[in-house]
Amino acid sequence: MGRCGTRAWQELLVLLGGLWMWGSGAQPTPPSPTSSSVPPLKFRLAGYPRKHNEGRIEVFYNEEWGTICDDDFTLSNAQVLCRQLGFVGATGWAHSAKYGKGVGRIWLDNVNCAGNEKSIRDCKHRGWGNSDCSHEEDAGVICKDERIPGFKDSNVIETEQSHVEEVRLRAVVSGAQRRLPVTEGIVEVRYKDGWAQICDEGWDSKNSRVICGMMGFPTEKKVNRNFYKRLKRAARTRGRSMRPGGRLASKSQPKQKRREDVGSRKRLFAERQQLNYRLHSVSCTGTEVHISMCTFQFYRGNSSAACSTGMPAVVSCLPGPLFATSSTQKKKQRQQQQSQPRIRLKGGAKAGEGRVEVLKNNEWGTICDDRWNLLSASVVCRELGFGSAKEALTGARMGQGMGPIHLNEVQCLGTEKSLWSCPFKNITQEDCKHTEDAAVRCNIPYMGYENLIRLSGGRSRFEGRVEVAVGAAEGDEPRWGLVCGEGWGTLEAMVACRQLGLGFANHGLQETWYWDASNVTEMVLSGVKCAGHELSLSHCQHHGSSLNCRNTGTRFAAGVICSETASDLLLHAPLVQETAYIEDRPLHMLYCAAEENCLSSSARHANWPYGHRRLLRFSSQIHNNGRADFRPKAGRHSWVWHECHRHYHSMDIFTHYDILTPNGTKVAEGHKASFCLEDTECEEDVAKRYECANFGEQGITVGCWDLYRHDIDCQWIDITDVKPGNYILQVVINPNFEVAESDFTNNAMKCNCKYDGHRIWVHSCHIGDALSEEASKRFEQYPGQLNNQIS
Repeated sequence: MGRCGTRAWQELLVLLGGLWMWGSGAQPTPPSPTSSSVPPLKFRLAGYPRKHNEGRIEVFYNEEWGTICDDDFTLSNAQVLCRQLGFVGATGWAHSAKYGKGVGRIWLDNVNCAGNEKSIRDCKHRGWGNSDCSHEEDAGVICKDERIPGFKDSNVIETEQSHVEEVRLRAVVSGAQRRLPVTEGIVEVRYKDGWAQICDEGWDSKNSRVICGMMGFPTEKKVNRNFYKRLKRAARTRGRSMRPGGRLASKSQPKQKRREDVGSRKRLFAERQQLNYRLHSVSCTGTEVHISMCTFQFYRGNSSAACSTGMPAVVSCLPGPLFATSSTQKKKQRQQQQSQPRIRLKGGAKAGEGRVEVLKNNEWGTICDDRWNLLSASVVCRELGFGSAKEALTGARMGQGMGPIHLNEVQCLGTEKSLWSCPFKNITQEDCKHTEDAAVRCNIPYMGYENLIRLSGGRSRFEGRVEVAVGAAEGDEPRWGLVCGEGWGTLEAMVACRQLGLGFANHGLQETWYWDASNVTEMVLSGVKCAGHELSLSHCQHHGSSLNCRNTGTRFAAGVICSETASDLLLHAPLVQETAYIEDRPLHMLYCAAEENCLSSSARHANWPYGHRRLLRFSSQIHNNGRADFRPKAGRHSWVWHECHRHYHSMDIFTHYDILTPNGTKVAEGHKASFCLEDTECEEDVAKRYECANFGEQGITVGCWDLYRHDIDCQWIDITDVKPGNYILQVVINPNFEVAESDFTNNAMKCNCKYDGHRIWVHSCHIGDALSEEASKRFEQYPGQLNNQIS
């Protein structure tokens, strides 16, 4: 759905399900003894654009509407479903959400019908609710335009005239005051080839809450209805007093009236178009994630004359901190969030999506997906400053977390302000595993960022030279140009891919000479430096209008390769604590390690081969908990052969091993110059793919880990020059962001260390972002307290 950021009003389109609902089979058979207690399924066609005999297929199961994934979908599946919809058969089917993305559960996946089944229940599938799909894979069917003889119309809940596909929030304030996101406006629904309004008779805050949630806002606020009444009167007056050319017919009106006319010129209500009411008597409970789930009625016949005493429904929404427009609003909402129990999203490519993690006992943990649904997911989304939930994801769809699983069987009503106010069960390790971590996708406001960036020259839509629009913010026709490749890396590419809506970044490229050149050759942006979390490249640091790029031209323009999934590496912190010890290793056994730069710089001045080096040794077990294999950035031609250890290293620097003082000063470093990446072990049912031997492929498979034992060369920190005291042991994986990951904040691990000159105590090892901020501050102060206790 394309939207233009420079139009007089902004369309925020949300796909709605059509409301044609059918009972289960059109030719019901007597229930068998085994199925007599099973409630009948209901089906409907939904989505847009479509005809009466085609659309996204939706099924009502377990008191909830959901969709069917297109994985392994066939014409035989469509035959069975079309017959259940009351048609004689199918002529085709559609994949990849051709009719728009649905909401709610994806009930069926990998459906396999022979084609002669009486019900979809009789077909093979993965089980109800067991799916690894997203709504971008919703299946559709195209049925023959012929009803089954004897099919009863009573099975049809709504008629064709009840067809509603999309909703938007149309701002009535134009000119310089218009800005994104649109937080207030008239609620309109798509009807035929145009838009129609909703009569506001009986409209209340619960209805507004649902609309705001759909538009990506956590809550609604009161609307100044008097303002819109004045606009309505002005629009009526203007309609009578305007000539076709649009000028005022008379200047003999009262001065106040003329002032009102002129004052409302930039805020022209409905642009003098005739109001066309479509819906009325909308009644929501406020917990629905979609207006299609509310009750409402349709106007029949000439709807322009309807709602004579009322007005179009207007809502005003309060944006969350990430999208707040004023500094006062941002500050106020941040303060409100800080006072709430902590909750966060991890592992998502876009804002408002990710694995749900909660803070309990100062430690971050995950939520088990048992009974996880849209109501609970919406409470999470609103608590974080987004709208209602588009999807409640199960099965660790946003990657697996580590640490405790805090909550199970969360059952929110949808009215709660915090997830912690919802009923839930405490969990034991036997109840749930991280393969069942719950996740969400939230509605977020439309910001139009994707209109300010594009890719060119690539082999697919996921790659290409980055082109950005400048001047569009001022309302002018945008001027497209290139981004300077100097300093461009993975973090910048992550922001570009996010802005494009293409997921994560596989690579950030500083040279793109090998891609076809477009007609855009001018460099317009340089010095881009991102933290990685920004929603747009314009939010990153850059040189602004003063371009500073040494190498100009398309050859040195920045490029990206994006991917829908990414890896996520984590260090197994407890193993470091369990295996840490000190070894005094003779120098004559360290020639190979010295050659690979695994000792501190003072080792060069030692009396080789006499003497020894004191080494802090520990095992390193690095897991890939993401959704894509971790592969080295460099190709095999760039790997370095290490003669001492007889294998190729695929990354220049893969980990940093450091000893820090409590205030962060580095006193010893043992970073490995490189790593040989392979699958040492894997979870059950996961096959190894990578091994270093015989110039094999290197990487870490999803669900596997690479183990470097404490007795392997260079698996240490040289602490020969470290004085007794209290320290922090820090390990950082992929420190230079050479390879993209879904989450870089969990790449560091910290431990407390107490070194007395002879022995070392390593304890409290944890992933860097696993504790609350308060606990992290106490952690940094703890070595001093430990020193007092031991001494």
